[in-house]
Amino acid sequence: MATLDRPAARKSLPLSARDIRDIDMLRGSADRRAALSNLVAEEVAEDSSEAAVLHAVFEAGLRAVSQELESRGYAEIAEDYTLAERRRVSRRRKPAWADE
Repeated sequence: MATLDRPAARKSLPLSARDIRDIDMLRGSADRRAALSNLVAEEVAEDSSEAAVLHAVFEAGLRAVSQELESRGYAEIAEDYTLAERRRVSRRRKPAWADE
């Protein structure tokens, strides 16, 4: 069950009618709870409180942001790795047939 260790702070979170419907769908659907559980690596049970589900959604969002930043960083590294550098590295490798 998704539980919160002693929260350091409680913040208000304005929710639209659509947000409330989405949270209710998450809480009411076993498939959606399972998907959310996989994203946060913690079980979101049927009897999880609304606050626990909101916290799990928040955690999933933070992980998605971190993954996006990581992907962008790898893309930048790949762009910096120019064709000339790849050719230079390739020239240092011995050909597959060299050991024959």
